[in-house]
Amino acid sequence: MVRHDDGVTDRAAVPASIDPPPAEGALLTVTGADRPGVTATLFAALGSLGPEPVEVLDVEQVVVHGQLVLGVVVAGGPALLARLRGPVADVAASTGMQVTVEPTTTAGPQRRRTVRHHVIVLGRPVPPAAVAGAARAIAGVGGNIDAIRRLSDYPVTSFELTVSGAGSTELRTALATVAAETGTDVAVEEAGLSRRSKRLIVLDVDSTLVRGEVIDELAARAGRAAEVARITAAAMNGELDFEESLRARVGVLAGLPVGVLDEVREHLVLTPGARTLIRTLQRLGFRCGIVSGGFTQITDPLAEALGLDFAAANTLEVADGRLTGGLVGEVVDRAGKARALARFAAEYGIPLEQTVAVGDGANDLDMLNAAGLGIAFNAKPIVREQAHAALNQPYLDAVLQVLGFTRDEVLDAV
Repeated sequence: MVRHDDGVTDRAAVPASIDPPPAEGALLTVTGADRPGVTATLFAALGSLGPEPVEVLDVEQVVVHGQLVLGVVVAGGPALLARLRGPVADVAASTGMQVTVEPTTTAGPQRRRTVRHHVIVLGRPVPPAAVAGAARAIAGVGGNIDAIRRLSDYPVTSFELTVSGAGSTELRTALATVAAETGTDVAVEEAGLSRRSKRLIVLDVDSTLVRGEVIDELAARAGRAAEVARITAAAMNGELDFEESLRARVGVLAGLPVGVLDEVREHLVLTPGARTLIRTLQRLGFRCGIVSGGFTQITDPLAEALGLDFAAANTLEVADGRLTGGLVGEVVDRAGKARALARFAAEYGIPLEQTVAVGDGANDLDMLNAAGLGIAFNAKPIVREQAHAALNQPYLDAVLQVLGFTRDEVLDAV
């Protein structure tokens, strides 16, 4: 490698006084403090080369905290490196940038690795060990990191790694260990047009869109909180059939005045980031709605207040101003949630592969697996293990980063 006073480094292994050996192409790398006009100056210099024209084969540019890294691959005949020396030295002198030139191995278009997956690492914060662990895990299953970009710095920090050469199952298995060891979230998505083609999202309500479980609040007013909480936990962990557990829990509410429903609804607390998630996706043209194992007397007003497109839930039976302890109509259970997702997608003419579902309990699993992307949000272990992606952050709008949106894009949309 030969270093010159003109700021140009020639990595061809030849003395400075001897013309470089014939090369089919060249890689030019420009680094330094970013400023306007650097790219224009470089390409103007390349355009002025003669007598044989230079062909641009590839360009990559990134600015990291004010530092520019610009890579350009060009082809132009066997004397290309020699012809580049003067113009590139002029670019270095006029811009104050460091420029390196080295031969490439082919004159044809660079064959890129097939991009197959995006790996998103999220945390508050993201420790170096998480990135190192993810990189090792990716390499361990035969993957290669083609690019890294930051998606967000608030309310969570997140980075997206574009990975090729590894399968979905292998990546998810290897990266799950990294997430557990470093306390971060790591999501894996297949790359391609399908990622940005999502057009409908379904959210579970209890412990997903809102904090806590509505039925637990109702049970507390009936003096049966501990009993119902035990049944709820068993159902969410997949230890009990959901419909059976739901009817048992609703039964203890018999005799409660219907006005209690209004009290509970008025005290609902949205999960942080819920409004940002919904508003952002609505502005992007998403159909947004909720599918809940809870109760329409709670979810319908909530859906109206948030401007949602659809809602499905169970209906508590009321007689003489009091809850009877029974339900009216079809029960929205685990299978019912998946059916509701399919029904709403069909109503809007959206294929299931273009849908997203978010939930936390075992009764959400069919819905999560039926969607194009199923996200477990602060979920039980059985749900995290089976969902396409899992988030353990306290902010619901972290879903946007799993979908590949940057914080700047979110701010622009909101």
